[in-house]
Amino acid sequence: MAMKFHVDIVSAEEQIFSGLAELVVAPAEEGDVGIAARHAPLLTRLKPGEVRVMTDDKETLPFYVSGGILEIQPHIVSVLADRAVRAKDIDEAAALEAKQRAEEALKDQKSAMDMGKVQRELVEAMEQLRTLERWRQRR
Repeated sequence: MAMKFHVDIVSAEEQIFSGLAELVVAPAEEGDVGIAARHAPLLTRLKPGEVRVMTDDKETLPFYVSGGILEIQPHIVSVLADRAVRAKDIDEAAALEAKQRAEEALKDQKSAMDMGKVQRELVEAMEQLRTLERWRQRR
């Protein structure tokens, strides 16, 4: 029987998930990190992407995070996201629209400062769509 640990996923607006898990996979800045019980303490930044929580009943719960902080302690994992949403609650139409707007803005090539913001918006929209697609495939 796999060991369990507590996971909290919160955004600036609300708590998205709180419960027990056997494994969490999160998009850390330096690459995806897999977290099991008794993981070494770690504090790292998150990039936009999918956080997967594997519960003790072998269910995988996917969430989209736009970035934030991941704090790992031996028996608790906290995802402090700028924005977090359950994969099933992603607004596909809004994500597609944001992606299209960002792609058009990249073509206009305004200032370098604008380009950084636009590129981040494009990455966030693409990661939302990727998270939604993975969730649909698992169902």
